[in-house]
Amino acid sequence: MPILYYWEDLEPGSVRELGSITPSSEDIVEFAEQFDPQPFHLDELAGRRSIYGGLCASGWHTCSMAMRLTVDN
Repeated sequence: MPILYYWEDLEPGSVRELGSITPSSEDIVEFAEQFDPQPFHLDELAGRRSIYGGLCASGWHTCSMAMRLTVDN
């Protein structure tokens, strides 16, 4: 697939719709078990006791989903 855009083609402040991904609790826990096993990523109760107030996806998981959307688009 040919590259249509390079980073330098993107203007600061520009917006590009890439879609969305909504991970399930199971997706969040599965990723965390393999890559980022912190309590608030693994367990809803531990998440409630944290500053996040509930189960929280790993930042690495969030970045990987953003990359998936970027590559797909």
